[in-house]
Amino acid sequence: MKKCVPYVAGLALAVLTASSSAVAQSPTKVNRVGWLGDGNAPSAASQNSGELAQGLREMGYVEGRNLVIEYRYAGGNVDRLPEIVAEFGRVPVDVIVTSGEAAAAAAKSAPKAIPVVVTQTGMDPVKAGLVASLARPGGNVTGLATLSDELWSKRIGLLKEVAPGVSRLVVLSNPANPGNAACVHEIRTTASALRMQVLSVEARDARSLERAMASLASDPADAVVACWDSVLMENARTIAEFALKRRLPTLAPLKEYVEEGFLLSLGVSLPAHRRRSAHYVDRILKGAKPADLPVERATSFDLVVNIKTAKALGYTLPPNMLVLADDVIR
Repeated sequence: MKKCVPYVAGLALAVLTASSSAVAQSPTKVNRVGWLGDGNAPSAASQNSGELAQGLREMGYVEGRNLVIEYRYAGGNVDRLPEIVAEFGRVPVDVIVTSGEAAAAAAKSAPKAIPVVVTQTGMDPVKAGLVASLARPGGNVTGLATLSDELWSKRIGLLKEVAPGVSRLVVLSNPANPGNAACVHEIRTTASALRMQVLSVEARDARSLERAMASLASDPADAVVACWDSVLMENARTIAEFALKRRLPTLAPLKEYVEEGFLLSLGVSLPAHRRRSAHYVDRILKGAKPADLPVERATSFDLVVNIKTAKALGYTLPPNMLVLADDVIR
């Protein structure tokens, strides 16, 4: 019996060694995240979703090691979105992060109910049919809700502080964007209460936007307001220059518009939104279901003003507005 002891001990040692070696050599799981934008691709994908990758790095995900982000953009052509979503199903990705209203709507129908994290959208996800409720999404979609449309009364109030004489608004929206109808509705409701007129102008792309602005050349408008939309955002400088030539103040829901020359904005921080979306991606990659992850409602909004534009228009920004502004573009 004693002669068997070394053999048994050696066998046990061999098994343990083989087991340890197998663990050490087991391949690292590669998590695949699909980034779906309804606008144009920036010069480098990381410029548009760098905060997402940064947030994931802080949680232990490193691109090229255990993380791959598949970047896809519709280039403003929302008809391409279902095709891109289907492609994500073939890759396949573990979760889709959307940028924009149209992208969010398309991703909801992802094949095999791929989990979806919605971000960078101004529409109400409940009214849009993306989730059953904010507390209990109930499907394959969760994420961040800005409910930006509810801010239009405050935005227009700020515009009136700077330009009290404004009484007729030109509202630019994209009919292909499922969230813009609510934007126009909220602006009309607020304008009506203030006895202001609203002229709604639609633009699906840069070319139609150019035609729309040409048609407004002789319109007696007092201000230009843009809804939250990737096409409008990407052409914000063109819109701002058009308005400046006609000495019209401009109002928008995001800082990105003001950086391109708009007068003022009130809304969420898109970089902060992208970083926060990493929290949802991490939870889902670790096994959580979107149906069980409450949609997070934005509670912080930034007021951004452009002093250079104000001076060019001949307006003096109220001192209290400058004090309250989260960012001042000079």
